[in-house]
Amino acid sequence: MTVTEQLCALSSILGQGDLHSLFQPIVSLSERRILGYEALTRGPSNSPLHSPVNLFAIARQAGRLSELEIAARESACRRFSEQKLEGKLFLNVSPESLLEPTHPPGRTLELLQTYGIAPSQVVIELTEQTPTDDFELLYKALHHYRDMGFTIALDDLGAGYSSLRLWSELRPDYVKIDRHFIDGIHQDAVKREFVGSMLQMAKASRALVIAEGIELQEELAVLIDMGVDLVQGYLLCRPQEHPPRDAHALLPKTAPMVAALNEDAPDLSALLNEQPAVNQSTPTASVLEYFRKQANLNSLAVLDESLKPCGIVHRHSLSEALLKPFATDLFARKPISRLMSDDFLAVELNQSLQQVSRLLTSRARQRIEEDFIITANGAYLGLGRVIDVLKLITELKIQQARYANPLTLLPGNVPIQQCLTRLLQQGRESMICYVDIDSFKPFNDIYGYGRGDEVLLCLAQCLNDRIDPSRDFVGHIGGDDFLMVLGSEDWRKRLNLLLEDFQNQCRRFYRAEHVELGYFTALNRQGQRQEFPLLSLSIGVVHLRPEACGHLDASQLAEMASQAKHYAKDISGASVHVIDTLDHEVVES
Repeated sequence: MTVTEQLCALSSILGQGDLHSLFQPIVSLSERRILGYEALTRGPSNSPLHSPVNLFAIARQAGRLSELEIAARESACRRFSEQKLEGKLFLNVSPESLLEPTHPPGRTLELLQTYGIAPSQVVIELTEQTPTDDFELLYKALHHYRDMGFTIALDDLGAGYSSLRLWSELRPDYVKIDRHFIDGIHQDAVKREFVGSMLQMAKASRALVIAEGIELQEELAVLIDMGVDLVQGYLLCRPQEHPPRDAHALLPKTAPMVAALNEDAPDLSALLNEQPAVNQSTPTASVLEYFRKQANLNSLAVLDESLKPCGIVHRHSLSEALLKPFATDLFARKPISRLMSDDFLAVELNQSLQQVSRLLTSRARQRIEEDFIITANGAYLGLGRVIDVLKLITELKIQQARYANPLTLLPGNVPIQQCLTRLLQQGRESMICYVDIDSFKPFNDIYGYGRGDEVLLCLAQCLNDRIDPSRDFVGHIGGDDFLMVLGSEDWRKRLNLLLEDFQNQCRRFYRAEHVELGYFTALNRQGQRQEFPLLSLSIGVVHLRPEACGHLDASQLAEMASQAKHYAKDISGASVHVIDTLDHEVVES
């Protein structure tokens, strides 16, 4: 299709208003509800401009971007209102459209008034298809919409331009992490570091983070473990003309997929206080009576007709609300839904203590004296106290520090033994990898123990880079011996990358002549001078099958891994050796 034909198609679309609005839910994991919907625009299905990329590109080229965006917003607002969708409406806006001479100021506000949508219900997503350093334009765009009562989101954070400067200078209410950082995050330690940094910055700037583009359960599991609360992507729901309204139907039943092997934390049942809850139609006077009769009651959960949490009432907040003149008389007969807070944290009973802790710390508004709600499949069970989470986390950290290796801070022998025991109890197919450094003793003799410690820290980092923290485990047995448990089907690829990565990383630890020669000379165990190859890894692997779990204990499993490592050490250079628990046959590679 020529440019002229595309321009004609664009004119036809704008003239006939032939745009389609789709909506993709944004889900709050902590509250297990749909926060809102992002409105996405499509052209006619039989047109080359059906794709939004082509549609907006030709509009930008024709100088009609503002006209197209207004038409898209009109369609989105109309369809949002017609369907009576609840929550927030996320509208994409290109700041550059504000500069077009035909841009009508205040048109968005008029549309909202026409369709009965409050500005506070709308989130303007500032997005750019073309990188720019025009911060003045972005600053102007943000305040243009914020002054009208909208909240602001920065879209595609981290994509291609100085988005960190945008964040620090514009202080948006929401930031959306670009799909690039979410794709394969369970297999990429660098991406996890980036997202972790974004979460820390969000906490400091009081912004809410939305992870978009989630397509795999493994990605969601890692994001949950990191404390991400707002999520969006094909895994949950594709953009639809008639989107779902219940978040519980969207969340995968298997997330988080498996219990983390490196956690030995108490079950959330230890935090559960089976406190009564009230219906959202309960009169405020009755709720006051609940608090009067129970002096130690800090909060009450509020449930909807399906007995699922829809709000929470905190004693201190209710007291403050009723201190105003005539407030008690005014609200006594009114339903508690008028005074309850819909900004609450709800966690599933099967979530880990670490996940709950991260969710709590990511909530800037959570007060230590406030309670959170505990559910099972979305149904109310009881309340948990923030102070109890802090106490259990502290106890767990002390226990972990007691058994951690003092150099690498990786779990030591006691947690390793516990990990293997849990693995057998769960009957989970896994690869238990015993990792040993070749030529490490003579390397220490030549370069000293300080440099040797640097090598061990380097290997610890390489191991962490190869695991999926939502399902794998890495520990430090002692010296140059490490243990890694991998649960994914691509374990062979991960080990090959580990071998290659470690050898490349170690090049910085040698003197130039040793790198050039490819070996170094040191005394062997018999006191004779010997040539030793540069550092490499020998990895003994036990392929643990579910059928064998009932016939082994942790000690036997560890012994098999040690045996596999000895086989690997007999092979010159970097090597992997596999033992299968079903037939005990040794497979070389």
